[in-house]
Amino acid sequence: MSGAARAARAAGVAAVALAVTAGTIGTAGAVGAAPDGDGDARRPGVNRLEGVWQTDGYGIIVEIHGTAFTTYDVTRISCTPGFFSGAQVGAPGRDGTVRYGQSGKAYASSSLTPRGHDRAVYKEDGGASARDLTRLPGGLPAQCRQPAPQDALATFDRFWATFEENYPFFAAKGIDWHAKGAQARAGITPQTSADDLQKILVGLLEPLGDAHTALGRKRPGGGYDGVFGGRRPGTAEPTDEVREQAARAVAAQLLAPEQPFGRGLLGVGELPGGIGYLRVSAFDGYVEDGPYQDHAAELDKALDVLLAHPERLNGVVVDLRLNGGGSDELGLRIAARLTDRPFLAYRKVARNDPADPTRFTRPQPSVVRPAAGTTRYTGPVALLTAGSTVSAGETFTQAMAERRPAPVRIGENTQGVFSDIMFKPVSADFVAVLPNEKFLTRSGSTYDGPGIPPNVRTPVFTPEELTQGRDSALTEARRLLAAGSTRAADAADAADAAADSADATAAAGAR
Repeated sequence: MSGAARAARAAGVAAVALAVTAGTIGTAGAVGAAPDGDGDARRPGVNRLEGVWQTDGYGIIVEIHGTAFTTYDVTRISCTPGFFSGAQVGAPGRDGTVRYGQSGKAYASSSLTPRGHDRAVYKEDGGASARDLTRLPGGLPAQCRQPAPQDALATFDRFWATFEENYPFFAAKGIDWHAKGAQARAGITPQTSADDLQKILVGLLEPLGDAHTALGRKRPGGGYDGVFGGRRPGTAEPTDEVREQAARAVAAQLLAPEQPFGRGLLGVGELPGGIGYLRVSAFDGYVEDGPYQDHAAELDKALDVLLAHPERLNGVVVDLRLNGGGSDELGLRIAARLTDRPFLAYRKVARNDPADPTRFTRPQPSVVRPAAGTTRYTGPVALLTAGSTVSAGETFTQAMAERRPAPVRIGENTQGVFSDIMFKPVSADFVAVLPNEKFLTRSGSTYDGPGIPPNVRTPVFTPEELTQGRDSALTEARRLLAAGSTRAADAADAADAAADSADATAAAGAR
């Protein structure tokens, strides 16, 4: 897959993610305007959310009016229309919670709950955390009511400011964003074309080496084409040929062909020695079009087959090597089937001060709780990871590190991107894609940049391995799991202890 094609795919993922972030964050109108009196506002069925709100972090203003919502992307120098709009689905709940979704969709995808008169909490279906909102008493800022200039210099300034005020990793990556911005800005003139501006913006993104950064360009028929997508240096997007060869290498070790679920993005199989195998190629896309609950139900079908007889399993391999990300909550859903005790997965923070890159929102913990009313497995687990383990594939890997017994990670470092993606239009032609969050470990560090290291390092789908039909990572997982839970846990614990003094040092730079 070409860089542009991969970027287009990334932009598509971002669009799905932001359908339940930037756009639907304010879909909280109700039938009729909300009364001003507190007594009326407490009555069930009355919209308590009418008005204008601003998120803590994320650079979003939400205007709620009647059953409609409108979003605006804001920086210190600009306010422009957001990417999405939508409408309320159903009546408000007794506590004032409003369910809402995208325009044209019959189902809701998120909720907004008032916390008194001036605060509210937004939660997306499938999201692992919530966002705090504060009412803006003065209403919509005047700047948001004015058309934004569309010339090259204004577009560049909005793009630069969007990253300057939201991106968390300039220091960790050794990037002087001010110097690079000043140098690039000096090359913009009134004659700068859209093609030339595209090259300038891509030139700013490339040194970041961040797979959660991208640039999209409006196409004539509507929508966006990805014209750039970042990547950690030394890693590449797997081609379709590599995926096909990898599937054959895995199949050679399975006792029977894997059983596909989720439109082929999930696969369940059995390895010799009573070891279960679960391939997770993404944490979304399991149904063609439907709410989070439909995706979760499809995942549950795969897990029910994998864990039909947990007492017969001597181990479970979860293969994340070609995982393109998706919903963090679906990852936590798998973890909930692999434990009998609660554990902290991670704590999540987002940049929330445009002028101070060290300021973040309050940490929000995500806790894995044992799934109730269904089968669970608590024995040894091996996780297969690679540079093509991205985003939600990595948050799942990070969460599982806190499980006991700890899984053994085999393969390569993950890609090193964990944040949700923000989708920010900066002009009529261009949209910027970027992260603004950190997923903190128990010690307060992150793995953004270098990725999560394996406990046991092996080749992963190299040309030599694929040519010979080998899969060293899967073979090693079978060996460790066949040796029993103690051997696998010892391998994980010993390697993690060594990694704490090496890889974690680099990861701490992203704190």
